[in-house]
Amino acid sequence: MPILEGEGVTKYFGGLAAVSRLDFGVHQGEVVGLIGPNGAGKTTLFNLISGALVPKAGVIRFQDRKVNGLKPNRICRMGIARTFQSVKVFANMPVLENVLLGSLFGTPIRVSSADAAREATGFLEFVGLSAVGATPAKDLTLANQKRLEVGRALATKPELLLLDELMAGLNHTEVAEAMELVTRIRDKGITIFMIEHVMKAIMSVCDRIIVLNYGEKIAEGTPQEIATSKTVIEVYLGE
Repeated sequence: MPILEGEGVTKYFGGLAAVSRLDFGVHQGEVVGLIGPNGAGKTTLFNLISGALVPKAGVIRFQDRKVNGLKPNRICRMGIARTFQSVKVFANMPVLENVLLGSLFGTPIRVSSADAAREATGFLEFVGLSAVGATPAKDLTLANQKRLEVGRALATKPELLLLDELMAGLNHTEVAEAMELVTRIRDKGITIFMIEHVMKAIMSVCDRIIVLNYGEKIAEGTPQEIATSKTVIEVYLGE
């Protein structure tokens, strides 16, 4: 049984179907990629999963429990964490305190301030930011702000992590480091559903890829199957 599944998920903005009758599933321990042209409905789907939006029709289940219609904080405490297409950090707060918020407020179990601080410090080390814990988040590079978002998400102790364009805007070295981070997160037993336009990353780290176009699923399969799909090449990848 999938850890996350959607059946007939549909969301309209005005008369436009951003997501249309979408069926999908993500299994425990997988890294699943979500690709497609700009405007295909990828981030809308993440917003539906995480509770920022409510579908017009269909159902989304996490661990066989319906989540659509629940508030984002409730969904987070159930075990779904996310990052954002446009980085969202608390700019004037120190890096450590950004992650500390996840430890204190993102889990269903209350922890002491001391335990939360120890946990946050550990997650900062995991994402490679332990040396800048006292630095205001706004002073980090883009790559490190993205790592900070990941660290804050991990501090909520998710079972499923939604990564929305983690590698967008990064240089080749930073992309390689981000790919390595995704692999290490999966090695911790966390399931990953990721939107990405960096095809090298998607093809290297994903077990399976779902392709959207105009809100509809047009293909699904292994990286090799997607890379050789005539439909995907015509719509998205190009020759």
